[in-house]
Amino acid sequence: MNIQIPSTFIFLFFLSTTGKPLPPTSNDTDFIRTSCKTTLYPQTCFTSLSGYSSAIQQDPGRLARVAIGVTLTKVTNMAKYVSNISRQVDYGRNGPRVAAAIHDCYSLFGDAVDDIQGSLRQMRRLNGTGEDLRFQLSNVQTWMSAALTNEETCTDGFEGVADGGVKSDVCGRVGKVKEVTSNALALVNSFADTIQTP
Repeated sequence: MNIQIPSTFIFLFFLSTTGKPLPPTSNDTDFIRTSCKTTLYPQTCFTSLSGYSSAIQQDPGRLARVAIGVTLTKVTNMAKYVSNISRQVDYGRNGPRVAAAIHDCYSLFGDAVDDIQGSLRQMRRLNGTGEDLRFQLSNVQTWMSAALTNEETCTDGFEGVADGGVKSDVCGRVGKVKEVTSNALALVNSFADTIQTP
C-alpha cells in the first residue's frame, strides 16, 4: 500500500495547473460557498476548500479537482493513522472484534487511497468534450464512490463493538473523512452535469 503523499502535494499540484496563484476575490469565495450547497456537508465543504479560492477561480472542474486533492490528503492521513494503531491493537487486550475491524480498516483505507489517486490522475488528464469528457468523469465518479464505500465499510466493521475507546476514536475520525469524500464526489457530479452533449 502506497500512502506516502508529500506535504506540499496539493500546493505544487495547483502551481502546476494554474500557474502563479492570484489573490482570491469575494466572487471566488462566493462561488465555492454556493457550490458547496449542493453537497451533504456544506460547512465542511466550504471550510476545507475556501483556502484554495484563488486557484479555483469559479471553475467547477478546478473545484472538483481541488476537492479530490484535499480528500486525498485526509484519506492518506487516516490510512497512516489506522496503519499505526493496527500495529498496537492486541487480540487479547482489545478483543478479536476490535482487532479484526482495525485490520479491515487498514486494508480498506489502502484501497481508498488508491481509488482517490486514480481519480486525481484522471482529473489531471481530462480532455475532449461531450460524451468523451463525460466518460472520463464517469471513471472518477466510480473511483470516488468506491473510496466512500470503503470508508463506510470500515465503520460498519465496528457494529456490535461496545462504544468508547478505539471504536469511538476510529469511527469519529472516519466520519470526518467520509464528509470530505462525499463532498468531493458531489462536486464531481455537479461538474459532470455542466458537460454539454450533442
